[in-house]
Amino acid sequence: MRAIWTGSIAFGLVNVPVKVYAAAEDHDIHFHQVHARDGGRIRYDRVCTTCGQSVQYSDIDKEYESPDGDTVVLSEADLATLPVAEKHEIPVLQFVPSDQIDPILFEKSYYLEPDSGTPKAYALLAATLAKIERIALVHFTLRQKTRLAALRVRDGVLVLQTLLWPDEIRAADFTSLAELTPPQPPEMALAETLVETMSDNFDPNQFTDEYQSELKLLLDQAIAKSTGKAPEQPEPTPSEVETEVVDLIAALQRSLAAGGHWEAGSGSGRTAPKRQAGKSTVDSGTARSSAAKSATKKKTPKKPAEKTTAAPKGA
Repeated sequence: MRAIWTGSIAFGLVNVPVKVYAAAEDHDIHFHQVHARDGGRIRYDRVCTTCGQSVQYSDIDKEYESPDGDTVVLSEADLATLPVAEKHEIPVLQFVPSDQIDPILFEKSYYLEPDSGTPKAYALLAATLAKIERIALVHFTLRQKTRLAALRVRDGVLVLQTLLWPDEIRAADFTSLAELTPPQPPEMALAETLVETMSDNFDPNQFTDEYQSELKLLLDQAIAKSTGKAPEQPEPTPSEVETEVVDLIAALQRSLAAGGHWEAGSGSGRTAPKRQAGKSTVDSGTARSSAAKSATKKKTPKKPAEKTTAAPKGA
């Protein structure tokens, strides 16, 4: 990994030199834009609307237009005079309980590596954050933009997560929310049972990006086809076609039945998950279906035995 920022954390009078690295990387497949007729690559050119000439990026300044229509141009030299442009310090503002930060505020994550021959201050700050179970709110300036950020510990490594400013979060002002009616007790009972049957510990490694996997397979098949190789045909995966859901109760009952936790013939609005310690629950509906299939199998009729006529005596 390559450090994208170097500086220090100001923890009171303690200075913690650090290097900042991007904690995430993009695994999405990216495409070039090409001319559909001849396959030529599409290039974008920065053209001045006044002189009609191409302009290099180094010759481009920034123009701001006010709501009243007034415009002003700022150069990189003008922006460099701002105090935040020269700031290489991450000041700790305060320590807050982690559950008080709404996850919607989180933006990007960065790893912090100690940038000192004696990283004692780094270890002290990491151990302190791990013990107090609080998050440090800091200011972090990157690429001439100052952000509020959360500083916490993950597996002994300091992690910096930039936060959106409160005015950057749009309000969910939906008139339809005012028209919602509270759910009925039978609906809540079924929903809670469904949640219980689907509950598990979070393990991010068990989830995959199916779209990227299928896209990679599609590209591999296209490349194999263009090179003359027979593309491998993946085995089709069976899929169930869902019929239209009549009401919410029916949808919840069908969800529970699919996992073997609902008796299809039960008329009660309340159910409990069918679980046995050490044994996997068998879907009663599936068992009845299998039994019905085996019972309706057509048996091959036995061929009647041919009658033998006894030979007359004396023959």
